[in-house]
Amino acid sequence: MDAIDLKILRELQKNARLTHKELAAKVNLSTTPVFERVRKLEREGIIDRYVTVLNSEKLGKGFTVFCSVKMARLGKEIADNFAQTVAAIPEVTECYNISGQYDYLLKIQAPDMKYYQQFVLNVLGTIEHLGSLESSFVMDELKHDYGVSV
Repeated sequence: MDAIDLKILRELQKNARLTHKELAAKVNLSTTPVFERVRKLEREGIIDRYVTVLNSEKLGKGFTVFCSVKMARLGKEIADNFAQTVAAIPEVTECYNISGQYDYLLKIQAPDMKYYQQFVLNVLGTIEHLGSLESSFVMDELKHDYGVSV
């Protein structure tokens, strides 16, 4: 990967809907080499996928919660079951296995506090081997970049 590939990646992270012609103009190459480079980056898995970023506020899901989860006990089977369970919960938009006091960090999108309260009781509270959780509510989003710094 060279400097041109990095420029391509930066531009695509800003706007994945750029045509190859528009992208070529931004990185000072002709269309064919840009097309070939993008295909190579896709084949090599450097470009994992293309997504559309939605406005959670306008969709009525602007209440963001970071939920730290501590399991009562942990083993491979319990961790695998937790991962499968969380993957199937639409309100959980991100999940990380973390080190420290907690085992997992979940990012949850909900309409409001009342909904989240019921979500904790009826969804998270039913997960087997869940020991405890701590919720942190987002008051204001100061920075939210997508992608990787390249």
